[in-house]
Amino acid sequence: QVQLVESGGGSVQTGGSLELSCQTSGIVITTALLAWFRQVPGEKRQMVECYNDDGTQQHRKEIQGRFTMAKDLDKKIIYLRMNTLKPEDSATYYCAYSIYPGTCSDNPAVYRYWGQGTQVTVSS
Repeated sequence: QVQLVESGGGSVQTGGSLELSCQTSGIVITTALLAWFRQVPGEKRQMVECYNDDGTQQHRKEIQGRFTMAKDLDKKIIYLRMNTLKPEDSATYYCAYSIYPGTCSDNPAVYRYWGQGTQVTVSS
């Protein structure tokens, strides 16, 4: 059974850092297409970082290298490390898994499994 559980959200000031975790189960994370999305109420859910199934990463251009993903293969955890946070990064962050192999997509419909989300608030 596939499960994704996020944690690590919270409040931080502009310029600060946060690390989000996504505990996975039922997935082989070495070859899984796994992504982090974020969503602000009333707006479309958008992909911020993603692992292609070959282990390479895709990044959202607007993030400008401030975020990165990492994996703990033993614990089956996916991390989203966020640096130099800005108020516009405030959102609910979700990890997502696609059962289809291939490369990352910004289309949420590609991803069948989602975590419950974790809130990130960046104050100015």
